[in-house]
Amino acid sequence: MSSSAFHPPLTPPTELDSSLRTCGYAVLSARDVCALAQADAAHLHNLVALWDDLPPDGYLKDGGRYRRRRHSCFVVQPDAGVQQAAHRPHWQPLQYNALHGGMQRHFEPMAQSMAAHPDWLALLQWLGRVASQLRGAQTWYAEAHQFRIDTTDGIGRPTPEGAHRDGVDLVAVFLLARQGIKGGETRVFEADGPNGQRFTLEEPWSVLLLDDARVIHESTPIQPLQAGGYRDTLVVTLRATGFQGD
Repeated sequence: MSSSAFHPPLTPPTELDSSLRTCGYAVLSARDVCALAQADAAHLHNLVALWDDLPPDGYLKDGGRYRRRRHSCFVVQPDAGVQQAAHRPHWQPLQYNALHGGMQRHFEPMAQSMAAHPDWLALLQWLGRVASQLRGAQTWYAEAHQFRIDTTDGIGRPTPEGAHRDGVDLVAVFLLARQGIKGGETRVFEADGPNGQRFTLEEPWSVLLLDDARVIHESTPIQPLQAGGYRDTLVVTLRATGFQGD
């Protein structure tokens, strides 16, 4: 892992809901993620190996080769658990993604060994509870994206679209791994104000939670400190009323 002068402003678990409501974001340590989701830390650590098998993203409009990903969808219900939805393309409106919006992007699904893993499903169920605290109890339509940004091209861009919103209700950005890189700083800004925060997520399974209506976010490019450097994340979005593109 690389070091950073900008350490994440960790949120005490007891202040998670109030932080999302007042600031629009919260950052949790891996230990607090596991406690709140009732997930096993060792099991989650074992899932990280699945990021070694992500296919290339063939939709990058900047011609880059630095992103690999998988994408799957789930329905999270307050009283009925989590069901994996039929595989579907990822779609965003141009309003939220000026670079890659407006087109259907077909990605390979996440491995079934992860999609059906009890600790992954526990994470989704917990994120559903967080979203319901923010917006009221209801069914949540979740899209999960496994990302690896590497330094094949010298520079890797976690958010080539720049600072953005996702057009959903809740966004969760889990940091999985940082290997042989510098950069990858997380930046969160008020959507309608001057205030912002910058820090670097470094702990595996720590998470940034965002009220997507309140804030915009981005991650800065990464550069190699050694050959083969990369940054792995798991991004989960939750949206009421249905998947985008329905």
